[in-house]
Amino acid sequence: MEKGDKKKFLFVSEEALIGDLAWVVKNESHEVKYFIGEKASRDVCDGFVEKCDDWKALKDWADVIIFDDVFFGDAADKLRKEGKAVIGGSAYTDRLEEDREFGQQELRKVGVNVLPHWDFDDFDPAIEFVRKNPGRYVLKPTSKTGEKELLYVGQEEDGKDVLQVLELYKKAWAKKITGFQLQKYASGVEVAVGAFFNGQDFVMPINVNFEHKRMFPGDIGPSTGEMGTVCYWAPPNRIFNETLVKVLPMLRESGYVGYVDLNCIVNNKGIHPLEFTTRFGYPTISLHIEGVTSQWGEFLYALANKKPFDLKTKKGFQVCVVIAVPPFPFYDTAAFKKYSEDATIMFRKKSDEGLHLGDVKLVEGDWRLAGYSGYALVVTGSGQTMDEARKQVYQRVRNIMIPNMFYRTDIGERWFTDSDKLHTWGYLG
Repeated sequence: MEKGDKKKFLFVSEEALIGDLAWVVKNESHEVKYFIGEKASRDVCDGFVEKCDDWKALKDWADVIIFDDVFFGDAADKLRKEGKAVIGGSAYTDRLEEDREFGQQELRKVGVNVLPHWDFDDFDPAIEFVRKNPGRYVLKPTSKTGEKELLYVGQEEDGKDVLQVLELYKKAWAKKITGFQLQKYASGVEVAVGAFFNGQDFVMPINVNFEHKRMFPGDIGPSTGEMGTVCYWAPPNRIFNETLVKVLPMLRESGYVGYVDLNCIVNNKGIHPLEFTTRFGYPTISLHIEGVTSQWGEFLYALANKKPFDLKTKKGFQVCVVIAVPPFPFYDTAAFKKYSEDATIMFRKKSDEGLHLGDVKLVEGDWRLAGYSGYALVVTGSGQTMDEARKQVYQRVRNIMIPNMFYRTDIGERWFTDSDKLHTWGYLG
């Protein structure tokens, strides 16, 4: 793709996740069309990008087709066989992310150490297991209904709190949680390494990131999709070389093209991978937009066509903060209609620096809340140091006014202790 060459991009989503990237590509003067499958989310990004009602009717129109989430793997595989340039999952990588046990098996196959874990489809055997094997465990629902908010991290060394939670879940949610995993708890630093993959090789540099999943400052409250993330770009490090590099042959064989991320717990004893993300991350893609200085249209076109690309990124650190409104992180359409629907996003000063689209639409020049999730905006900032990046992002956050808005005030604070540990253990060299 020559510089200045304009292409046609078709973004395909079920739950309106990828609008921010579609908007960026459109603002680079490419042609963009955006499909949203879920009826309740179809007003998201109205006024920002052009929408379409049937993405399959446009598959021959598009130069690049971009899927934003898992569960599109079969469709993406089929399009690749037809010779289309596609960014998105494969049947294999969908399973890597969605089937936690399969992901761990694939890592074991290539010699990566994984934490001991046990899968259950009934609470009684799990309760008996913890009684016979007291210890700290992480309880992770794995049933297809998701229920990630019900994840519980054991606090007591004898496992008595995990037993109490298992008894509670058995009583209240046995029909809802049809499968779950007990994973041996490991203390350490939670860190993820990721990179874009062009179907043949990883595109350098890699991305090192730290997620903040809990709703409130201090990692308190329900687990959300994400309340904020910090990252930096780097050459391959020890964590990347000992994990993602080893699964490269499987990714290549599967036909996957897109971003791959592996979340890990690391400590002085080793690296313990927890879970794959084989798609764009949210809000991570907005954080990448803050950190990447290359043109996104050029990059996505090269990625989809399995070509090498010299990805240019900022030095230093990037931070993103999710701005949410009720009922986030829960789905409650009645609460959204009552407290948030169509609310206007106001700005103390007119500036869109570091502003990224969540579930919003453009109406008569105003940014308004759309969809039903309450995932309003992502705000990003950069700096040569983490402190500078945090100051910039929170300065931008203070420019925003939405009734009932909330956000975490401590995104990035953990870095100062986490980085000391990671350096001491030799992971960041």
